[in-house]
Amino acid sequence: MIDGKLLAEKLIKYAGCFLDLNKRDEIYFKNLLLREFKLEDAYAGDCDLDYIEEFTVPDMLTAEIEQYARENNLIEAGLENLFSTYIFGLLTPKPSEVNEKFNKILQTEGIEKACEYFYKLSIKNNYVQKTAISRNLMWKFEDGKKYLEITVNLSKPEKDNKEIAKLLTNTVKKDVKYPACFLCKENEGYAGTVTHPARENIRTISLTLGGEPWFVQYSPYAYFNEHLIAINEQHVPMHIASDTIDKLLDFVDFFPNYMIGSNAALPIIGGSILNHEHFQGGEHLMPMHHAPLLSVFGGYKSSTHKKVKVGIVDWYNSVIRLESSNRQEIGDYAKEIISSWAEYTDEACGIYARTDDVRHNSLAPVVRKVGKKYIIDMILRNNLTSEEYPDGIFHAHPEYHNIKKEGIGLIEAMGLFILPGRLKTQLSMIADILCGKEAYSKVSLSRKTNPLYVHRDMIAELMEEGLSETKEQAEKRVTDKVNDVCKNILFNTAVFKKDDEGYKGFNRFLEAVGIYRRK
Repeated sequence: MIDGKLLAEKLIKYAGCFLDLNKRDEIYFKNLLLREFKLEDAYAGDCDLDYIEEFTVPDMLTAEIEQYARENNLIEAGLENLFSTYIFGLLTPKPSEVNEKFNKILQTEGIEKACEYFYKLSIKNNYVQKTAISRNLMWKFEDGKKYLEITVNLSKPEKDNKEIAKLLTNTVKKDVKYPACFLCKENEGYAGTVTHPARENIRTISLTLGGEPWFVQYSPYAYFNEHLIAINEQHVPMHIASDTIDKLLDFVDFFPNYMIGSNAALPIIGGSILNHEHFQGGEHLMPMHHAPLLSVFGGYKSSTHKKVKVGIVDWYNSVIRLESSNRQEIGDYAKEIISSWAEYTDEACGIYARTDDVRHNSLAPVVRKVGKKYIIDMILRNNLTSEEYPDGIFHAHPEYHNIKKEGIGLIEAMGLFILPGRLKTQLSMIADILCGKEAYSKVSLSRKTNPLYVHRDMIAELMEEGLSETKEQAEKRVTDKVNDVCKNILFNTAVFKKDDEGYKGFNRFLEAVGIYRRK
């Protein structure tokens, strides 16, 4: 049994160490906790709580809060997380106080220290759940001069492209639900429900992008270090247009320590949330950022923007890179590319901007700042479908859906793959078959009830190569296969393929926006 009175003492100690609780306010907050715990008086004995000063995450306290809630029927079974989130939200400084401290640190110590404060607070108050994130499987796939980062995410469920598309069509129903979506400003302090996560402990930093009120928060899923989301205060749908570039450039001027990018804003190619305008960024540079410019044609130049360096990135999909210290000129050129690509058709490459009144072309712009130089990577995307590829011609092809069926959004397009959590168990089971630990049966694998049914073709292909002597060797073979699948998925998403016709097509588009090969 958890002693609620002692738990209140622990929480006050923790808040004093990590959540900016002023000593003058300790009695006040202790009494608030006693009320929430349904207790009439406080802990009376002496207790040594110095060990709490060494906590890096609040996991132990979270577990005790939730156990106490169960033991004392403070919340419905299965919803204990709502209660622990509320308690941490109660102890976290108010949004105005967090913004005031962030801006004070910004002015006195700089943006990196301000972000360090905000990120640590988001971990310490249990919004960014670092321990859960650390359980994800992660590895690096070296592919010649390029590489991919691959993670099996154990905390986020798989989403279907059709469900994602439905969200976009429901954007007008803002008054039906409060908050209208998981990204809305109104989540700050929201108690949560069975279907909507509690957000009492979320804190955000206000800023202005493109003359509009926005805010930033860290992602609870944290696919990479200091994974940050910038969100429009208005519940408006995603879009890619001239104002997108202005907002992204404003962001890196404010946060030069972070890269930032926008999903392509159409179903299949636009990430999992299309009904609320937002960007994703953070401290971590993606594999794409480390890729050099393709030198096969000797470089490129612009006929209209002399101060902008232009090139094709030596990457799996189709990326144009712009570099310049002149913000106005690089921004103007990026806007021209957005406008041109939106209406661009190249039948030889199977690219159609529209079918009837349905748009297919979009792009994902990614901006970073190195010293005084702006760098914009523009990932060209298209969401056209066909009878052969009903989920998307430039999407992961069906033979790879056993590994990744979700839309390939911004993060994956830059080379960090977020694979579904089911793979942790499934890949281990496949390795057991490959080393003979478990029997191989085509009949069993052909049954839809078999957990490895979706992998039956991949397993058959691997078995043709023979058995592995050890489980470790089998696991390496499975990992190598996953690596190849991820690489091939990125090749699938390339609108201009890595062949002669693709290079010719890419050059036709570049010429359409005034970019020519150097002679």
